[in-house]
Amino acid sequence: MAVDGPSLSRRELGGLGMAAAAAATVGATLGTAALVSRAARAADDNTVKVGILHSLSGTMAISEAPLKDVMLMLIDQQNKTMGGVMGKQIVPVVVDPASNWPLFAEKARELLAVDKVAAVFGCWTSVSRKSVLPVFEQLNGILYYPVQYEGQECSRNVFYTGAAPNQQAIPAVDYLMDTVGVKRWVLAGTDYVYPRTTNKILLAYLQQKGVAASDIMVNYTPFGYSNWQSIIAQIKSFGSAGKKTAVVSTINGDANVPFYKELGNQGIKATDIPVVAFSVGEQELAGIDTAPLVGQLAAWNYFESVDTPLNQKFISDFKAFVKNDKRVTNDPMEAHYIGFNMWVKAVEKAGTTDSNAVIDAMIGVAHPNLTGDYATMMPNHHLTKPVLIGEVQANGQFNVVYQTPGLVVAQPWSPYLPESKNLIGDWLPPMSCGNYDVVAGKCLGKSQKS
Repeated sequence: MAVDGPSLSRRELGGLGMAAAAAATVGATLGTAALVSRAARAADDNTVKVGILHSLSGTMAISEAPLKDVMLMLIDQQNKTMGGVMGKQIVPVVVDPASNWPLFAEKARELLAVDKVAAVFGCWTSVSRKSVLPVFEQLNGILYYPVQYEGQECSRNVFYTGAAPNQQAIPAVDYLMDTVGVKRWVLAGTDYVYPRTTNKILLAYLQQKGVAASDIMVNYTPFGYSNWQSIIAQIKSFGSAGKKTAVVSTINGDANVPFYKELGNQGIKATDIPVVAFSVGEQELAGIDTAPLVGQLAAWNYFESVDTPLNQKFISDFKAFVKNDKRVTNDPMEAHYIGFNMWVKAVEKAGTTDSNAVIDAMIGVAHPNLTGDYATMMPNHHLTKPVLIGEVQANGQFNVVYQTPGLVVAQPWSPYLPESKNLIGDWLPPMSCGNYDVVAGKCLGKSQKS
């Protein structure tokens, strides 16, 4: 399903990357997946194995299981229409880390060391990505990570196909501040690394914008949290001070279902206290009554409702593959769509699945976004992306109310935090470094290519 597109020279990419960084249900296919997983372990030299590392059970299954389904579809399409890659059939190896963060590392090691997969597509939460990162760096594997994250990382062994903070969180706050007129802020998140680091960046950003500490409320809850009555009451009270108030939500997984239900129970409408979510998309909304949430917001780089021919084909293909017209698509699915097709192009460009060759070949590869224009893999291992903000509709879809005029180049290192404001990631020679200090003129730590 690879689609040809423009590519940038290494010099163009290096310059753009440097300048931008410095300036700135377990679905119907589950049974099939288990069979494929067993078959893959016996694959011969005429195949290329690819790992799928997503939670099919536990608190994150609501979000991650569909990503397994879309990966199986993409692999099936590539095998049927293009004969696989380099003339070899692609065989998926599906594992279930079960929303258990240490188990992610164990399963990742098994995929790389035992199954000998050429690449892994997986993880959702940052804690799961942090868990597997040492494994990929030690065994020199490749991870395609499809979800928005907090930044402050730039590994040679990871391609971050989801959004960095400046491709989601910062534009969302700007929209609320400039268009909605928000003056008071509730930063509500699940208690782990992504919300805490993202909110640390947002706190610094809001303070630079002149927002007083008394106008910021921060709250964290555990994974799977369900008892929202008192917290929603606190948010309601915080928003009654006479200043326009909004919630910036980094709540992850199935805790979103009771969170939004309680907003409705307490009569909080988008016109009263708007919520902009970074981890709620079409899949999460499919499990709740969205009527009381009409007008609430989400910031992503893709929405199913965007009407382009390529997106319509993607949606149709997915519904047909899972044999369910009620299934939805979402942003991390598009990230896997882009990442998988880029991996195919890089393997064919390199003429091998060798990790070092593919990692080098990935930089500069371009592929169409489902919403239009082209995503390009930059020297910092992040994609160029459009930023879209959508309003929840009664049918569980989003009406796009804002889109950046062009593509945004990722800044994995936040310019708003003192510890990272001078850092960039650039994996092109001569730097070949994930955390280069432009002031000190040197690479810091182990993020340098060995």
